[in-house]
Formats: sequence, C-alpha cells, structure tokens
Amino acid sequence: MFIEQMNTKKFKSIINFLLYLPIPCSFFLLMLVNYFMSKGVDTEKMIHNYIEMFGVNMTFLLLVGPLSFACLFLLFWVKVLHQQSIRSLTTSRPKVDWGRILFSFTLWATITIAMVSLAYFASPENFHVNFQPVPFFTFLILAVLLIPLQTSFEEYFFRGYLMQGIGVVTKSRLWPFLITSILFGVMHIANPEVGKMGYIIMVYYIGTGFFLGILTLMDEGLELALGFHAANNLIGALLITSDWSAFQTHSILKDLSEPSAGFDVILPVVIIFPILLFIFSKKYNWTGWKEKLTGKIAENNDNQFNTIEEHV
Repeated sequence: MFIEQMNTKKFKSIINFLLYLPIPCSFFLLMLVNYFMSKGVDTEKMIHNYIEMFGVNMTFLLLVGPLSFACLFLLFWVKVLHQQSIRSLTTSRPKVDWGRILFSFTLWATITIAMVSLAYFASPENFHVNFQPVPFFTFLILAVLLIPLQTSFEEYFFRGYLMQGIGVVTKSRLWPFLITSILFGVMHIANPEVGKMGYIIMVYYIGTGFFLGILTLMDEGLELALGFHAANNLIGALLITSDWSAFQTHSILKDLSEPSAGFDVILPVVIIFPILLFIFSKKYNWTGWKEKLTGKIAENNDNQFNTIEEHV
C-alpha cells in the first residue's frame, strides 16, 4: 500500500523525522514569503516586465526552472539522506508502471486538445494564431525538458513526500488526503490568474488537488497523477497562452478573450474530473473507496527499507 509501505519502525526513526522537516518547512516558508511579497503587486504586469527584459523563453525558464531543480533535489534528498528508494516514493507496485503514466498523459492530452480546438472553432475571434516555427520549437525543447520536472516536483512533494509523511504521523489516510489537497490549491494563490479572476479560481486549484489525491490513494501510486499533471501543464503551455496567465509562451494560440470566473471554473471539478475518475476506476478495477480514502494506516514490519541509522 502506498502509505503503509512507509509505516515501518525504521522509517519513523528520529533521524528520519529530523531529516523530513527541512524540505516542507523550507518550501512553505518560501511560498509564504512569495505570497506576502506579491500582495499589492500586479503580477501580470511584473511578468510582462520580465518578458520585455529577458524574452519569453528566459522568463519561462526563470518561472519553471526553480521547481524543476527542486524535483531533482527532492529525489536526491529522499534517495541519499532518507535511504528511501524512488520507487517507494512513486508507487506501491514492485516497479513504476510507465503504462499508467502514459495512459493518463495521453487521455488528458487528448481531452485538452479537443477542448481547446472546440473553443477555437466555436469562437475564432477570441483567439490569435500565435504559431511561429523557430520560437515555437525552441520553446518546445525547453517545455519538454522542464515542465515534466516541474509537475513531478509538485506530485512527489504533495502526493508523495507529504502524503506519506503525514500518513505515518497521523496513522490515517484521510488527514494526508485533506491536508495535501488543500495545500496544493493554496500554493497557487499568488498566480496571476487569481488576481485576474478572483479567489473563485481557488475552487479549481483545490478541486484539482482533491482529484489528484484521489488518483494517488485509489491507485496506490503517483503514476496516474504524474501523467495527468504533466499533460495538463505541457500540452496547455504548447497550445495556448494569454496575457494574464502564469505561463507566457510561444504557443500555437493566444487567448484574446477577457477571463471570467464562471461555470468554466467549476466544470472540471464537478463534471470532467468525476468522469475521469470513473474511467480510471473501471480500467484499473478500483475497489474499497472508503477504506482507501479515509481508512487507518496499518503498521508495516517489512524491512525493505534501509535507513541512515544502519549506516551511521
């Protein structure tokens, strides 16, 4: 089981506990500082100023680069300092299921392309064809290299590192599910989309956190969440940009419409995500919803993990 496999005496050693604290404390401190520094600041204007100074691709690199590096650092921290395998941070299966990642990525990429295409053909006046071969393919290389790392950091940190840690401490599945889902949404509170559309957009961000949390707990691993999140950010960044979005990119289309926080914010949370959960549940034969989402964490006495104590 994804959380249970960490609930061992070795994993709960004092050394591992002390080593666990710096990553979440540092991350949330930086998020808090970023939030208060951004209050009263026109984030959209700030991003445009960066674009004027550094260009679109360099601005993208400045925004995405730190989280991409953070992904590598987190994996290093887990592997070297916690002496925990990356596989155990990713899944409860004997090995990472790349087929699950690919299926989730392909499914959401297809739906995203279909929705953007439908919006374009329904109201072409709201879009500008932004495609320029050289800038686009240059950005494509950057996006393929960095966005999967950026989205993987968020999944490994929230649905992996935090979910397993909180689960072990609380001996519950419900508390890590609730806490990580809400914190994931709150992490986006400084995004320019929030300033443009208001706090109602947080329904989407927090709702997405709950959706990804359900994927992780019901499927006993991060694979589906990793694939979905990568497709969401990568395909979205390549397909469409706007003057008010966090990602200003050399995308194929540019959205010229004025954003509105209406039903389109609620639609994914109340309709699309439940449909996706139904598809995944049928494909992967999910059962025991109540137990997997709200059940207790059982003690695992398996000695499959080596801790630092054994090497001191």
